[in-house]
Amino acid sequence: MSTARDIMTPQAHTVSDSASLVEAATLMRDHGVGALPVVSSDGALTGIITDRDIVVQGVAASHDVGAVAVGTVTQGIVSTVAPDEDVDRVVGVMGDQQIKRLVVIDGHDVVGMISESDLARNVDEDKIVDFVKQVYGRS
Repeated sequence: MSTARDIMTPQAHTVSDSASLVEAATLMRDHGVGALPVVSSDGALTGIITDRDIVVQGVAASHDVGAVAVGTVTQGIVSTVAPDEDVDRVVGVMGDQQIKRLVVIDGHDVVGMISESDLARNVDEDKIVDFVKQVYGRS
């Protein structure tokens, strides 16, 4: 049976909650990702920020994206799993919570991220179909 560690993208890049939206966008560009876990100064996971958050809550809201801190627009509720969680549980959490990205933590350390593309590459087709129905289907 596969675990979160088997399918995650390891060494997830994080951004400080005090960094600017421009800094977050630059990290996303440089690492080819659309979301970053947000950490406090002591390294604790405080949220997640997506490229969409930067556009909608920064650019479209006419904010100075060089001055706005990531922590002010971050999605504060973050679902996480441990590296040893079973893939069925990972898919279940993502589907039940209708989320497209899941942070993998070991203790207090961010060790990876699981995205839809990680699921598509590593999970059985029938589980992907269920996930897609849960996340994108109508209730």
